[in-house]
Amino acid sequence: MPIRQLSETMINQIAAGEVIERPASVVKELVENALDAGATRVEVVTSGGGLNLIRVTDDGSGIPEKELPLAIGRHCTSKLADNIDDIRSLGFRGEALPSIGSVSRLSIRSRTASGDSAAEIGIEGGRVLPVRPAAANRGTTVEVRDLFFATPARLKFMKGERAESAATSDVVKRIAIAFPAVRFTLAGSDRSTLELPATEDSAQGSLRRIAQVMGSDFPDNSIAIDATREGVRLTGHVSIPSFTRANALQQYAYVNGRPVRDKLIAGAIRGAYADVLPRDRHAVTVLFLKLDPAIVDVNVHPAKADVRFRDPGLVRGLIVGSIRQALADAGIRAATTGAAGMMAAFRPGATAYQHGGPANGHRSYEAAHRASGFAVYEQYRSPQWPLDMGFGGSGFGDNEQAAFDAGALASADARAGQDEATETLLGAVLGAARAQVHENYIVAQTRDSLIIVDQHAAHERLVYEALKNALHSRAVPSQILLLPEIVDLPEEDAERLAMHSETLARFGLGIERFGPGAVAVRETPSILGETNVGQLVRDLADEIADNDTVETLKERLDKIAATMACHGSVRSGRRLKAEEMNALLRQMEATPGSGTCNHGRPTYIELKLADIERLFGRR
Repeated sequence: MPIRQLSETMINQIAAGEVIERPASVVKELVENALDAGATRVEVVTSGGGLNLIRVTDDGSGIPEKELPLAIGRHCTSKLADNIDDIRSLGFRGEALPSIGSVSRLSIRSRTASGDSAAEIGIEGGRVLPVRPAAANRGTTVEVRDLFFATPARLKFMKGERAESAATSDVVKRIAIAFPAVRFTLAGSDRSTLELPATEDSAQGSLRRIAQVMGSDFPDNSIAIDATREGVRLTGHVSIPSFTRANALQQYAYVNGRPVRDKLIAGAIRGAYADVLPRDRHAVTVLFLKLDPAIVDVNVHPAKADVRFRDPGLVRGLIVGSIRQALADAGIRAATTGAAGMMAAFRPGATAYQHGGPANGHRSYEAAHRASGFAVYEQYRSPQWPLDMGFGGSGFGDNEQAAFDAGALASADARAGQDEATETLLGAVLGAARAQVHENYIVAQTRDSLIIVDQHAAHERLVYEALKNALHSRAVPSQILLLPEIVDLPEEDAERLAMHSETLARFGLGIERFGPGAVAVRETPSILGETNVGQLVRDLADEIADNDTVETLKERLDKIAATMACHGSVRSGRRLKAEEMNALLRQMEATPGSGTCNHGRPTYIELKLADIERLFGRR
C-alpha cells in the first residue's frame, strides 16, 4: 500500500482517541478552557451520562468572532507562545476542540466583554459549519451532542449512564478543589445537581472548598501541610492516621494548580503512612505542589494527567518528610468519626471491634534483637521506664495482682493532693485512668470525654517507635558475608546503586562495583538475618530507578522492628496498676503516631460526654 497523507478529519479522530477517552474527558477539557479564560462561574449540564449532551457555560473572557475558526483548528491556542518550558495554563496543546468536533456534533457560542453580539460556530463529525450570529451573554457556551457518533466502535467501550455520570462528577470535583474562588454547578439527566459555591481564594477558603467536595468530617480530621525545599513548595491537608478510606480515590494531587494522577506522588503518600495504616486502608489527602514550570514536564501525555519532575527524589522526599513531620507535630488525635462507630456498636445486632493480639513467641525476636547489637535493648528493660519496654518482661505485675489497691485511709491533706493530681490528669489528652476491663482495655476519663485504650495495641506502638529511633539514630550493625555475593545487573542499575553506596552502608548494606554489570555485596544488615541478597539488591535498583531513593531497605528494617514490637509489647490479659495505666497514657501522648498500632488499627477510642448523654436520652 502506498504512503499517503491522512485527511484532517482522520488526524483529528486519531487525536481524539488519545484526548477524549469518555464523556468525563470532554468535560475536563472544556472546564479547563473556561478556567483559562478567567471564568468565575462554570455550569455543566449532561444527559445520557454525557453521551447525548454535554453543555459547559462560563462567564470568562469569551472568543472574538474572527477567532472562532482558529479555535477549532488543530494546534491553535492562545495559551502558549514560544517557550514549551514555561506552561502556566491548564491547556496548551490546541487539540481538545478539534478532537471533540471530529467525533461529535460540537457548537461554540461566545461573546466577549466588548462585543455587541455573540457568534457561533459548529462542527459535525469533523465537517466545519460556517460562523453565524447568535444571542448570548458574556462568556462561552460549548455544547457537545451525540458524542462518538462518528466513531461508533468507541461507543462499545462506554460504561453505563450512572458510571459515566460518576466519572464526570469526579472530574468536576477534582478541578474545583484547585479553584475555590470559582462557582461550579453540575446537573445531570437524573435531576441530581452538584453545587459548589465560591469561597475566598485563601487558606480558609480552600479548606471550605475541600469540605464541600470531601465532606464536613475531613477538616476536623486533617492536618495542614506547608513546607518548602529547594524552591518546591508543598501545601494542603492530610488525614490523621485514624481517618482512612478503603481506596485511594480521595487522594487529590495538584502540580501548579493542575490536577494530576502521578505514581510518584501516590507512592510518596503510601510511604509517608507506611507504618500507621493497615495495608487495605488509604489516607485522605489534598496536596498542592508549586514549583518552577521549567523543572516539571506536563507535556507527557495528551490528557495532561501525567507529569515528570526533573528531580523526583526531591519531590518524593519533600512529600514523605512533610507528612511524617506534620503527623508527629499533631500529636495524638482520635478521628471524630470514632464516636459514631462506637455508638453504633451499642445498637442491637452490632458487633464489637476486636484487636487480636499475636500469639506468644517473642523469645526468638528478643534473641534477634540482642544479636543485632543494639545496647538500647537493656535500657528498655530497666526499672527507670514506667512501663517495661522489653520483650516479655514482668514490669506489669502478676496476673493475680489486683487492678487497684485501696490501702489505708489517707489524711485530708493527702486526699487533697490526690484530688489535685487527678484534676491535672483529667486535663491531659488521654485523661486519668479509671479502670481496666477484660484485662486488656483501659478506661480513662478527661474533663469532657471517656477514653477506651487497647493496652496491647498502644504499647506495641510505643515499643516500635523506640526501636525505630534506635535503628535510625546510628549506623545499623551489619554482618560480613563469608563470601561476597555477586549480583548481576544492567549496567545502569549497578551505577545507580554505586552512587547510593554510602546511604546503603548506613543501613548495614555494604556494596561495591564488580565490573560493568554487577555489584558485590560484602555486608548485610544483621537484623535481617538470612535474606535473599540478590532480590533485595534488585528491588533497591528498581526503586532508585523509579524514585531515586533507597526506601526499600529502610522499610524492610522497619518491618522487622514492627514484628519485634508486636511480640515484645504488653500482652492482653495483664492486669495493670493505676500508676502503670497512667504511665502508658502519658507515653502515648508523647509518642508520634500512637493513635494507631503498627498494623494501622486504632489504639484508643474517644466518646464525648455529649455522645454519652445522647445514648441515655439526656440530649
